[in-house]
Amino acid sequence: MIKAEIDFVNAEQAKKLIAVEEYATLDVRDKYQFERAHIKSCYHVPLFIENQDNDLGTIIKRTLHNNFSGLFYGLPFTKPNPDFVQSVKSQFSPDTKLLVVCQEGLRSAAAANKLEQAGFQNIACITSGLQSVKPGTFDAVGSTELQDAGKAGLVTVQGKISAVLGTALICAYLFTTFFPEQAEKLLQLASAS
Repeated sequence: MIKAEIDFVNAEQAKKLIAVEEYATLDVRDKYQFERAHIKSCYHVPLFIENQDNDLGTIIKRTLHNNFSGLFYGLPFTKPNPDFVQSVKSQFSPDTKLLVVCQEGLRSAAAANKLEQAGFQNIACITSGLQSVKPGTFDAVGSTELQDAGKAGLVTVQGKISAVLGTALICAYLFTTFFPEQAEKLLQLASAS
C-alpha cells in the first residue's frame, strides 16, 4: 500500500488548490454548521452524526451534553459516522484530490487520516479550519460567514450582549468626557430619585 502525506495548508493555499489544482472540497462538519455556512460547490459527508441512540448511558450523556456544552455552544450530541469512509468512497475515487475542511481543523485532520488509511492519496486540510478563513476568501453559501459557522447557542447571545454593553459603556464614557456638566446634572437627577 502506498502511504500518502496529508498536506496542511492555509486558506490562501487552499483557495489555489481548488482553483488551480482542481481539488474537490469535502466538508466534514455536522449538518448544523454546514447549513450555517459552507464553501460553495463543496461536498458534505459529516465525520460525526447526531446520536439519537436511546440506551441509558447515551441518554445520560446526551442530557448532560445538552444542558452544558450543547446549550452553551449550540452543538448536538454526536457519535462517529460509521458510514463516513464508505460515503466518501461512493462519491470519490481514491486518486481524487481532496481538500478536507471543518471548523477548527481537528475533524478534518481525523477525517483525512481515515481517508489516507482507506487508500486516498491526495489529501489536504486547512490548518486551524474554517474559523481562520478571512471573509471573502471563498465563495460561501449560508446565513453567516464561514469563520462564524461554529458559533451558536449561548455563545452568540453572549457576543451580542457584550457588543451592546460595550457600545453603551463607550457612549457613556464619551458623554462624560465631552459633556461633563450635563453628565453631572444627570447623575444628580438619578441620585435624587
